[in-house]
Amino acid sequence: MPERRHLKRLGCVYQSHPRYFITTCTYHRRNLLAHSAIHEILREHWAKSLDLYGWPIGSYVIMPDHVHFFCADVGSTTPLSKMIGAWKQWSAKAIGSKIGIQAPLWQREFFDHLIRSDESYSEKWDYIRQNPVRAGLVEDSKDWKYSGHIHYV
Repeated sequence: MPERRHLKRLGCVYQSHPRYFITTCTYHRRNLLAHSAIHEILREHWAKSLDLYGWPIGSYVIMPDHVHFFCADVGSTTPLSKMIGAWKQWSAKAIGSKIGIQAPLWQREFFDHLIRSDESYSEKWDYIRQNPVRAGLVEDSKDWKYSGHIHYV
């Protein structure tokens, strides 16, 4: 079987205040994120991301083994990869100390998709909002308690 290669990130984006759709998974896709304490830890740091890194966080869905969220570059001097890396590092330490989960918590890489229109944002949000339904975790996406909005990007 050929070696799987990940797509390269864009070198630069010619869009003012670009929005991104982010997906990142737990290490070895461990099912451990759908937990109230973990939800609060992730929300807490996402809420600080605008002040810490200049990246507001929009809508999100936390699944048992991965998270999806939207973020926007509103003139930050922190590159997207550094913001994601800092978020992963901080959240892993907080979750490890509070819940006792051994490192590593996150896979090294993450997937980012540049949102090019409001229509694209709506399509991605509809997709991630329905993730818990498709996974058989709830019958209605409104019943999934590990989702929400932070800064409305």
